[in-house]
Amino acid sequence: MCTMPFLLVWIALLSMTSKSFLSDNTINYLMLAGLILIWGTSFLLINRSLIFFAPEQVAGFRLFIGAVVMIIALLFNRKQLPKLGPSWLHFLIIAVVANLLPFWMIALGQTTISSGMAGLLMAIMPLATLVLAHIFLVDEKLNRFKLMGFIVGISGVVFILGPTLLNSSNSLVGSLLVLAAACCYASGTIFTKRLPVYDPLVASTGTLICAALVSFLIWPNLLDFNLSDVPFISGFSIILLGVLPTAMAMLLYFHIINRAGATFLSNINYVIPVVAYFSGALILGEIVLWHDMLALLLIIAGIVISRRKVATKFR
Repeated sequence: MCTMPFLLVWIALLSMTSKSFLSDNTINYLMLAGLILIWGTSFLLINRSLIFFAPEQVAGFRLFIGAVVMIIALLFNRKQLPKLGPSWLHFLIIAVVANLLPFWMIALGQTTISSGMAGLLMAIMPLATLVLAHIFLVDEKLNRFKLMGFIVGISGVVFILGPTLLNSSNSLVGSLLVLAAACCYASGTIFTKRLPVYDPLVASTGTLICAALVSFLIWPNLLDFNLSDVPFISGFSIILLGVLPTAMAMLLYFHIINRAGATFLSNINYVIPVVAYFSGALILGEIVLWHDMLALLLIIAGIVISRRKVATKFR
């Protein structure tokens, strides 16, 4: 199920430590493909984890495993976490808003909706970020393209939610939870931009440590199960969920930015929902619906439109 992401990540990690027979451009695209597959299939891993674990356990163990991996990466790179102070308060806020809450909301939402639909709904995150940036950031105001892109993207969400609204389905609550998770991610992005600049590896590690600690404090029943009762698929999936989309993806994310820039990385927003939707269909046998396909096209079109630049007029 996850052989290809492992292979692509392995190739990418080779580029970090040694000379490669591959060109820089090829390595960049391999890393981008690995990141897309890792994040795109995360909804599938959540689905398999939920066979046995409760949503709060999926979120908590995902954070704990991710924190352990990031601590190892931090030690490997000979970096240190900051001493107690304002930085840890910043990490704590990001941990709750952009990790703990959305991880739990997505897992809880996926108890009533498919992994593919969850991936489609999460695609609204870049558009939600535009609106929040307009409200809270001085230099990122809405223009006609951003506003048009937001409207087109929201119309895609309406196509997804329409059938559940008409049928009064329980999946409406799950859909709204995933949309709320997307807004949490967007809020975390905006909050991060208002903070001092931290070393990405240090900040990611500190954030996951805070999120893991908080999860064990608010959900004391996380360890309330017998290890011998855990099905292999659920245990394996939750380990992969912590290692790949929670920890390894962050390492790849920042490495791609350093190598190829943020603009190159932004291409993932167009492809992740496609991978999420069709991995659910191909691997889990989830039904492909025409209105979901239309919604996918509208959301991606909205992202494309929102990123158009307003032409500057010279006199």
